[in-house]
Amino acid sequence: MVTSPMPGKVVKLLVAEGEEVKVDQGVIVVEAMKMENELKSAVAGKVKEIFVAEGEVVDSGAKLLLVE
Repeated sequence: MVTSPMPGKVVKLLVAEGEEVKVDQGVIVVEAMKMENELKSAVAGKVKEIFVAEGEVVDSGAKLLLVE
């Protein structure tokens, strides 16, 4: 599970549902305090579900996407 480390806005999804990802691969970009943060997958696997859309505002700890 990739979660937002801080409140911010989803700028870009770097993967799609069903896509294979590697450990430390960038999967989503969240903007917080005028800085873009590329969040990476902690595990290798397939993107099972994406919970947010580009442009959406998220809270700290919000579920962004699931990698299994």
